[in-house]
Amino acid sequence: MGYKFSLVLSREITDEESAILKGEGWADAVFSTDPLPTNADLTVTKMDFDTTAFPTLAEAIDSALEAVKKVQHLTAPGLTVPAQPAGPITEKPDESAESTAPEKTSSEDSAIEGVVVEERPRSKSTRKPNAKKPTAQTEIDVSAEAPDDAKDLA
Repeated sequence: MGYKFSLVLSREITDEESAILKGEGWADAVFSTDPLPTNADLTVTKMDFDTTAFPTLAEAIDSALEAVKKVQHLTAPGLTVPAQPAGPITEKPDESAESTAPEKTSSEDSAIEGVVVEERPRSKSTRKPNAKKPTAQTEIDVSAEAPDDAKDLA
């Protein structure tokens, strides 16, 4: 299984242009026609790749894009890359760190050294803010008699 990706080309290509792309190292590419994703009235060529010829996905994509440039007035406005499996490991682990580490005794083999860092999750306040602030209420005594001035007016 190799690196998988697809290129959407800017237009539908001819058989001669397909031969050029295959001659650029992409004989195993699958050519099909699809409507342009942004304009269903326009038919374009789609190239699907599944290659093991390159050490990295980036190099495979670069090579395909360079091949497209070989065809006059052709571009690749669309690139689709599905999830890929982990690639091969190109570097070996640093063995020098292992050689300088002190030897462990049997009691040290069962212990793990390190610092444990616990991050406490931020708690969200469950208390709702008050919609209105309480206001001071004053009581008015309406049972009291009216002042003497008010009796004169009556």
